[in-house]
Amino acid sequence: MLSPKRVLHRKTFRNKASLTGIATRGNTVAFGKYGLASLDNHWITNKQIEAARIAMTRHIKRGGKVWIRIFPHKPYTKKPAETRQGSGKGNPEGWVAIVKPGTVMFEMSAVDESLAREAMRLAANKLPCKCQFVVRRDAE
Repeated sequence: MLSPKRVLHRKTFRNKASLTGIATRGNTVAFGKYGLASLDNHWITNKQIEAARIAMTRHIKRGGKVWIRIFPHKPYTKKPAETRQGSGKGNPEGWVAIVKPGTVMFEMSAVDESLAREAMRLAANKLPCKCQFVVRRDAE
């Protein structure tokens, strides 16, 4: 699973302001020929990223090349079940990547478009946000 090696703060603020606006960086297909872009603001966990990656690579039968353009830098916490309120913040539960509309999350190359489209559809089913298949501008 993806997680950072070191972090400055073990528990961070939720920072709801980070889930507003559209992506200004990471919003173009840069490495591959095809991409999967988000249409919503969302937190995507490291488990969801891994599940989407596995779905894609299995469909293309480990042919082609896949890039993961997002990384889960943000820790999220959770309090134990049946615990009263108060007594501080909960323990770190996992890691999330903050995704805004327009962010290209996955890229793929060295496969034909119909195979890439189906692989990206399978990956999008594993993610909590609405996604769109995009093609690199200069690849047309």
